[in-house]
Amino acid sequence: MTQTSDNVTWLTQEAYNKLKEELAYLSGPARTEIAAKIAAAREEGDLRENGGYHAAKEEQGKQELRVRQLTQLLQNAQVGEASAADGVVGPGMVVTIAFDGDEDDTMTFLLASREYASDDIETYSPQSPLGLGVNGKNAGDDAEYELPNGKKAMVKILSAKPYTG
Repeated sequence: MTQTSDNVTWLTQEAYNKLKEELAYLSGPARTEIAAKIAAAREEGDLRENGGYHAAKEEQGKQELRVRQLTQLLQNAQVGEASAADGVVGPGMVVTIAFDGDEDDTMTFLLASREYASDDIETYSPQSPLGLGVNGKNAGDDAEYELPNGKKAMVKILSAKPYTG
């Protein structure tokens, strides 16, 4: 479960542990691996035309950015319990909605931060327009959110269940 407000990110203990493990790997063994790749590429000669060197340096930059993101996220994390199965939409919930009152035109997604994004289910941030519109609503409620073109759209919340992984 994640929810960001005023720089606080709420995480389940499981999510917190997973992110701590990723940070430990990226800060330790992964740094050693990328340093070895850079050193090996550097020994190949002219760095201006060394594709392996430039690729390794780019990979190192991405890895260091992820380390900074995880460090900041974990510094501001509050560990809490998984969402309750009470039908209230919130971070960590799998939400099914119907568009414009048409119960045949439905969409199911996970309301969570990108840390939870996976190929199994589409993920929407609680700060996205749709996320802001449905967050806090109950199954059966209507919710309004703003489209990219500035117009408003209505959805009906059909169900909200805790994400089980």
